Amino acid sequence: MRFSPGLLDEIRARVPLSELVARRVSWDRRKSQPARGDYWACCPFHQEKSPSFHVDDRRNRYKCFGCGASGDHFRFLTETEGLSFPEAVERLAEQAGVALPAPDPQAAARAAERASLAEICEMAARFFQDALAMSGGEQARDYISRRRLRPETVREFRIGFAPNGRDALKRHLIGKGVDEASMVEAGLVIRPDDGRPTYDRFRNRLMIPIQDERGRVIAFGGRTLDPDGQPKYLNSPETPLFHKGMMVFNFHRAREPAHRTGQAVVVEGYMDAIAIAQAGMGNVVAALGTAFTEEQVGRLWRLAPEPVICFDGDAAGTSAAHRAVDRILPGLRSGHSFGFVFLPDGKDPDDLIADGGLAAFTKELAGSQPLIDVLWSREVDAARIDTPERRAALEKSLEELVRTIADERVRRGYQLDIRLRLSNLFYQQARAARGQNFGQGGAQGGQGFGQGGGQNFGQGNAFQKVPSGQARGSDLPGSSMFGHERMLCGLCLKYPELLERHVERLAQAQFGDVLHARFRDELCRIATELQDVPVSGFFETLDTRFFQILSEALDGPEEAGAPGGGGTGSGAGSGAGGGQRMVARFHDLLQRLPILRHEPPADFIEDLFCHTLDVLELRALEQDLEAELAALGDGLDEADWERIRAHSQDLARRREECARDEQEIAERGKVFRSARPVSSTPAGAAARARAAMGQGAIAGAGG
Repeated sequence: MRFSPGLLDEIRARVPLSELVARRVSWDRRKSQPARGDYWACCPFHQEKSPSFHVDDRRNRYKCFGCGASGDHFRFLTETEGLSFPEAVERLAEQAGVALPAPDPQAAARAAERASLAEICEMAARFFQDALAMSGGEQARDYISRRRLRPETVREFRIGFAPNGRDALKRHLIGKGVDEASMVEAGLVIRPDDGRPTYDRFRNRLMIPIQDERGRVIAFGGRTLDPDGQPKYLNSPETPLFHKGMMVFNFHRAREPAHRTGQAVVVEGYMDAIAIAQAGMGNVVAALGTAFTEEQVGRLWRLAPEPVICFDGDAAGTSAAHRAVDRILPGLRSGHSFGFVFLPDGKDPDDLIADGGLAAFTKELAGSQPLIDVLWSREVDAARIDTPERRAALEKSLEELVRTIADERVRRGYQLDIRLRLSNLFYQQARAARGQNFGQGGAQGGQGFGQGGGQNFGQGNAFQKVPSGQARGSDLPGSSMFGHERMLCGLCLKYPELLERHVERLAQAQFGDVLHARFRDELCRIATELQDVPVSGFFETLDTRFFQILSEALDGPEEAGAPGGGGTGSGAGSGAGGGQRMVARFHDLLQRLPILRHEPPADFIEDLFCHTLDVLELRALEQDLEAELAALGDGLDEADWERIRAHSQDLARRREECARDEQEIAERGKVFRSARPVSSTPAGAAARARAAMGQGAIAGAGG
């Protein structure tokens, strides 16, 4: 529905913005001037100690001078509660007493029908709740006790019991004046084709109401209480109210905590979701079945940009994850994806929480794998790559899958990422097949990705371990730019889209370290002149030093030295277990740039990347000036002096710009760090355990 500007203005005029915002902040009495409609508070969007969040009731606008958040009534609701714009308008219109435009007659009739069916479902929900407490509900209460559900949880989720009689619910609804046709339409009773009387769909089952985004009961899920009963779980059929392929369980409760934390967790069943919510994690939903639909994917993205899907670690869970990957791939878009977690075989979330509390479940979430890792493991596990033909077949399979991604930017990023992984995989397999030690031959003599030259980027490397700071001839980092070069190498691998967009500028940057320079050269070749050449046809032509950084970044410092560490033979780790090997990926980059643990947005990462290039370019200009001065010696004429002065002034200007940019990046980093502490992200617990927060050359202040 489209809303006229006049209607929106009327709603804003009737509800003071300060009244809406006051539900989430405490006004600073010293700075606020209520008589003038001028209010100040600490920002609800990021953590701060001094109030920089301003609300102007006269203009109906808010703005935070710390993080930049701004908007009106409707924007505030969409930002704080995750409502869609129409939902925000409806919410505020009801609060303001403003009537919304009437829909067309047909839409009004459909809305009236849905409202009527929702009322019937509400009656059924109350009946089931009452039946749980009455005689006959003992078995259901015993089951609730075994599942360790507290009374307040049973009330919150409105859990009930469907009696074992043929028509207990039907008789109750008839007594409330509901006709049988409406009961059938609501999915509550079944009308046999042979003309026999209608009967209750749900009998002798624990009943869990399924609610829509507004919290209305629109359907039910019933868990059988008969040990031999089938099916174990029974959902309502499709109705005008309930479309299984569009719904996720607990969406209306999870929306606000998911929006607040920036993360959502998706589990397989509603009993799992209830157990997790009871343990204290509110941002959890459940799929109504393991086959995701495009509509459900879009709905989950309304909760968070990268929800984490949690599956059992058995064959069925892995298979469900693989089906989900295929369904999600075409709809991927910039900033939106999914993570995957595979629980230990035989365990569900309720088991983990019972054994180790919410911390045990959170620990599993910390090992979530990006979608591309699950896709990679699935394809590589099933492949043999011991001949050119088999390598080409694997590459073709991955290319065809990635080609289904509609978003061009995401598709190109996946294509480059996959090509880099294939290069590493084919290289390691070829070396292993020849029986060569990965630390010998052409790979020997360069530095591993983990040696940071005194800057906290991890120690040692997978090719030849050396004590920190010990010189190895030409391998010793000899430039203050070593850390910046290393950072660019890691960012290019972790975020291939940055390489795509800035390849020309990266190719022209002056790298002082030979290993970094050779890696950069080959990386740019893959992204440009080799972009249409099959990986199986060029990987053996690449400089072997290129694979030193590539292997350590992709496989982690503990894996790169092992033959097949990147996946040789038939694969690179199982679908459920492969992620255990991958947790070390980019470990050293995270050590140097701890801000990445807080999952900053893409524009921040790109600004950081470009600033690092700026620093390298500035250093190159300084070296050019030093070389020119050294060449001139004492023979400096007026023209030379003017040229040197202009060069010096340009350098001074660039230094000021760099310093200003670095300060801005550091300040933005502080905002992201306070808004999304590491412990609030799924990877937070593991990130804390895997490595201490190192201080990067740039991100130290902000990370």
